[in-house]
Amino acid sequence: MNGGRDASLQSEARIAPQFAATEIAAALLVLCGLVLGAGAAHGGELKPWTGGATPALALKDPAGKTQDLAAYRGKVVLVNFWATWCAPCREEMPSMQALRERFAGKGFEVLAVNVMESEEAIAAFRESELIALPVLMDRDGEAAKRWKVRLLPMSFVIDRRGAIRYQLVGEANWTGSNIASAIERLIDANAKNQSASAAR
Repeated sequence: MNGGRDASLQSEARIAPQFAATEIAAALLVLCGLVLGAGAAHGGELKPWTGGATPALALKDPAGKTQDLAAYRGKVVLVNFWATWCAPCREEMPSMQALRERFAGKGFEVLAVNVMESEEAIAAFRESELIALPVLMDRDGEAAKRWKVRLLPMSFVIDRRGAIRYQLVGEANWTGSNIASAIERLIDANAKNQSASAAR
C-alpha cells in the first residue's frame, strides 16, 4: 500500500512543476495576444496621464547595480516595460534607441524595464539586436503591478520634476514626428522652467 502511495506522490511532484510552467506560459501567451491587439487599437499614440502620482521605481540593472528613477530627477525619462518574447516590444526598440541618441545631452533618458526574464535572455537579445538602452530588471513583476502595466509594451514619459506626463500603450515609432515632437516640447519646456528658476 505504501509503495503505491509513494509512487502517486512522486507522480504528483513531477506534474506540479510542469503544471506551473504551463500556467506561466499560458499567461504569457494571453498577454502577448493582448499586446498585439493593443498596438493596432491604440496606434502608438501618446495619451495625457491622468493616473495620479508617479509610482516608485528602483530596480537592479544586469550588472547588479540598483537604478532609482528618483535619481533621474531633472531629466525627461521614458520608462518602457517590455519583454524579449513580446514581438511589438522588440520591433519598437530600435526607434526608442534612435530617440535616445537624438536627444543625447539634452536631459533625456530611456529606462527599459524588462518584466520577469533572466539576465541571459536579456543579454542575448541586446547582443543580437544591437540594443544599448539602459535596462532594469523587474524580476518578480511587482514594479509592473505598481505601475498598473496591463499589456506589453507599455510606456510612460516622465518630466524633469518626476511627474508622469504621458502614457503609451502598445508599440510605437518613437522617432515619428508626433511623438518625437511632443517629447522635444517637454524637454524644452522643462529646460526653460529650470533656467527661470535658477535666475530667481
